[in-house]
Amino acid sequence: MVKKVIISKLFLYRHRFVIGYTVLGLAFVALLFGLPLIAQTGLTDAEMDSAVISHALNANAPLEGDLVDLPYRLLQKASIAIFGLTPYSVKLPSILIGLLLGLLLILLLNRWFKNNVSLLASCLVVLSTPFLFLAGSGTPLLMLVFWPTLLLWLGSKIHGEKRPQPKYSFFFAIALLLSIFTPYMIYFAIFCVIFVAAQPHLRFIVKNLPKPILALAALIILGGATLLVTNVINRPDTLMELFFAKNFDGNAFFNNIYSGLAPVFSWKEQPQGVFLAPLMSLPLMSLALIGLFSTTKGFFASRNSIATLLLVFTLIITGFNPSAVVFFILPITILVAHGLKYLLEKWYGLFPENPYARISALLPLTILFGVMIVPSWLQYLYGYRYNPQIANEFHYDLAIIRKNLTDETLLVDEYYDFYKILEDSSDITVLPINSPYFTDKVAILHDEASPSENYALNRIITSPMRENSDIIYLYTVKGE
Repeated sequence: MVKKVIISKLFLYRHRFVIGYTVLGLAFVALLFGLPLIAQTGLTDAEMDSAVISHALNANAPLEGDLVDLPYRLLQKASIAIFGLTPYSVKLPSILIGLLLGLLLILLLNRWFKNNVSLLASCLVVLSTPFLFLAGSGTPLLMLVFWPTLLLWLGSKIHGEKRPQPKYSFFFAIALLLSIFTPYMIYFAIFCVIFVAAQPHLRFIVKNLPKPILALAALIILGGATLLVTNVINRPDTLMELFFAKNFDGNAFFNNIYSGLAPVFSWKEQPQGVFLAPLMSLPLMSLALIGLFSTTKGFFASRNSIATLLLVFTLIITGFNPSAVVFFILPITILVAHGLKYLLEKWYGLFPENPYARISALLPLTILFGVMIVPSWLQYLYGYRYNPQIANEFHYDLAIIRKNLTDETLLVDEYYDFYKILEDSSDITVLPINSPYFTDKVAILHDEASPSENYALNRIITSPMRENSDIIYLYTVKGE
């Protein structure tokens, strides 16, 4: 007699979510640490500027009011100090924070949705092109997504428990305090306050929290506000940087929105900038639209309305800075989960008592996820290396300099402050291109002119990653 197999007792079935999250975690870690070596191997102007700012920080930075993006800057400064100036050391802080952000997204979805939905949505988002790019870019732009995700997860721990643990209210206040020194996060803090005040269930949760914890959280937030005001008084330009942008022009608000959204909806042409178009694949955007449609029913439930409100928030901050469009990763993540939840519920609703119909959904789901994940991963892997418009936004000089120069004097024009950092971890001397020099060997970036009549061109170092492939000109003293 054939023994009846009960699927729910099989090992793979009982541990399917643990196995799934383990595979996702391993793939995510491998991609984050490995892809910058083969995809984003160069540095953008923004990454080079970020390295210069981070390296220039001193121990008195908090006292002097230099608080904008301070946590990220300190981490990047430490990375460069430990590993020297390399493309990887510049990107390492984003890789580490990206790992934490990916974990927070998974935890957030797991709080709001069932395991099957949160696992599938997590796979789609953390392995998508924009997330991998953001986690491999050595700028504080990643913090624009990190802080709201952390705050939403902490808020869900307060909101979702029958008896909320007061410690999460304390952690929420600290995270909110730290976040306001990231550009545009003051707006998000105001958004959180208004959302809690307008949502009846959240108001009830807050009113029933222990009064000492609320008082302590209020003191932390008040202290942060005081620190912010003091910072603005000492450095008025901080106000512009936190609320708008360094060189923000009010007349360019709608043009910034257009420029920011260009890579999101560009399917044929590659717009200017470092974001590879389309930023999100068509299947993923379609799934997010389904999720947006599904949230119209019961819109005023906190979980349903928050994604739509975050989309509006994305448009507002994109008007200040086109690069802030990356914030839409967070609402898209939530909407994708809503879309998956809607599709699975509709499918299972058609066959509520038929296990074979449920199993038959595995094949189309596998195909659907393959169509979403594999092309997105290949787009990231090859697009940032071989798309000519994107590749020209990256500078590959640093890796070539470290590979080919040992004790030469490097003469630099435009990026002098960045390459000057090389002196801390190498025997290379870096001078402005118009400085007097008295060394036997001189290297010049992208310049065919001889440094003086006493020097002769000895060698030209080229790179296959540039349209103009000549990178470094090496000169030696005549007669050497």
